[in-house]
Amino acid sequence: MPSYWADDYVKKTCKAADAIDRIRPGQRVFIGSSCGEPQHLVRVLSNASQSLADLEVIRLMSLETTPLSLIASKSKGASLNIRQFYSGSAKPKAIARHARFITPMNLSAVPRLFKSRRLPIHVALIQTTPPDDFGCLSLGISVDITFAAALSADLVIAQVNPRMPRALGRSFLHVNDVDLFVEYEEPLIALGTTPDSSEADIIAKLIARLIDDGSTIQIGPGTTPQATLAAMKDKNDLGVHTQYLTDPIMHLFSRGVITNRRKGYNEGKMVASSAVGSENLYEFINDNPVIELHPSDYVNDPSVIARHHKMVAINVAMAIDLTGQVAADALPYNHFSGVTGMLDFIRGAAMSEGGKSLLLLPATAMQGKKSRIVPLLDDTAVVVPRSDVHYVCTEYGVVNLFGKSFQERALAMISIAHPDYRDELFSQAQRMGILGPEQVQKGTITGVYPLRLEETLEIDGASVTIRPAKPVDARRIQEHFYNLDPDDVVARFFHRKDRFDAQEVGGVSQVDYISNLTVVAVVGEFGFGRVVGIGEYLVDPVVNMAEVAYSVSRTWQGKGLGRRIQEKLAEGARDKGIAGLYAYTDPDNEAMIHLFEALPYRVDRKMEADMLVLSCRFDEPVPADG
Repeated sequence: MPSYWADDYVKKTCKAADAIDRIRPGQRVFIGSSCGEPQHLVRVLSNASQSLADLEVIRLMSLETTPLSLIASKSKGASLNIRQFYSGSAKPKAIARHARFITPMNLSAVPRLFKSRRLPIHVALIQTTPPDDFGCLSLGISVDITFAAALSADLVIAQVNPRMPRALGRSFLHVNDVDLFVEYEEPLIALGTTPDSSEADIIAKLIARLIDDGSTIQIGPGTTPQATLAAMKDKNDLGVHTQYLTDPIMHLFSRGVITNRRKGYNEGKMVASSAVGSENLYEFINDNPVIELHPSDYVNDPSVIARHHKMVAINVAMAIDLTGQVAADALPYNHFSGVTGMLDFIRGAAMSEGGKSLLLLPATAMQGKKSRIVPLLDDTAVVVPRSDVHYVCTEYGVVNLFGKSFQERALAMISIAHPDYRDELFSQAQRMGILGPEQVQKGTITGVYPLRLEETLEIDGASVTIRPAKPVDARRIQEHFYNLDPDDVVARFFHRKDRFDAQEVGGVSQVDYISNLTVVAVVGEFGFGRVVGIGEYLVDPVVNMAEVAYSVSRTWQGKGLGRRIQEKLAEGARDKGIAGLYAYTDPDNEAMIHLFEALPYRVDRKMEADMLVLSCRFDEPVPADG
């Protein structure tokens, strides 16, 4: 005759030592993940390890509140061994010394490993809320692979902690699903604040420009993601589908930035599989109808991720080579890095309509003594294959590697490397054969991209980005010149011209942003946009004046584009201490004359041979009254 669940709960409740005593030598023991680790049960297991033999502990890579890895090392596996799921490169010393314990897997595949019994779980140590009026226990902040382990294990031991938040979604087990209960209240694992980073703040500003209103985001814990979330404070209607809920996500929801209204899937809900953060975050999750926690085989399923509107995956890399191969590892102060689920989200975001995958990394490590952009990852495990890499961002800029050749990738990656390492990277790329011998080092090898000159305008319903040129713009600048109206070619180059060779265009795209600057107007997707306008200046050091030249595609003329490009050139020249601008033009080129005279400075005219020379100095402004 069936019994009442509440009576069963009482019968199944025992002391931790009694529960752990049920574990037999040679068994495989799963430990609940991340901040949901059942700490009390793990401590008791650790204390009992000397009387146990040949246990295999199964878990995700995490900060160890109890040093099980140390016990495994000291006992040489006689007491217990470790199997931890982790897809990182295992390069840092703290991880590398336990590399033998690592099982590389994408998080989306781990539940199937348990459910299929390919890796049988004999005992699962989990942490839950107390049962509700219906006998349901929530796994709270650790659903991920814990849910599958609990349903697959032969023996389930639950630490019942009233501090565990009751998370909604597919986080529930019934009392009947658990074999033993250990009631023990203790604080959950909480993360402190992450270190400040000026590089992270710059990266955040760059990345925020790529995230549209209405996007659905995945983002992991860590300094750079935290800064990126802070930079999103002025976005609208963001949604969340992510591996980890964090404090910055909570703050964006509180500000009304995250509404989940335009996700396209699971609308109105923030979906995750775990939470790592402060006690405030855990209180925020408790019985919150906006939040659902689901297992990893759902949250990390690329086909589920791809269903979301403008899905943006934001992840932190450790190093990237010139071909686009990525190494990634947990942060030294926070192993809850999302590395194990990184590839799932990168691939899911790439399949999403309007989706993006963004990889972030500071340009250097070891206080600037080592470049994180390297010629080739030949001694470090690759976490993200080069074919899966799209956007990459350092504090020196953003590039899109999708659809790019090795040569284009190398130029792009060098352009966002720290200036101190660009010469060597360029030389190495030529030695590797991924840069042709015709490529020569130009100004951008040492120049720093002036982000302040970027601007996005709305013109006739189209988004137009006006920005300084980058080395990766060479081909699109070449295409712009080829597509110019013949009369506009004459106006720009002063003679008819039907060839624009790569070497000539290279001089336009590779600038140092000081003595020479090119500003382009681009329409279309980042990394694939079409140049519809271009302006250049080149400094004559004898007089400290910059010669300027412009061209705008015929269909974009008369829309104020040339004037805005000119204003950007003037701003860039003033910032670098250049005295003024001058231009050569045909005396009959009224458009160029009007454009130059639109500058807020006194304009001088003079004839040299058959050319009109226009010039202005920045210390001679036109009075405000005209």
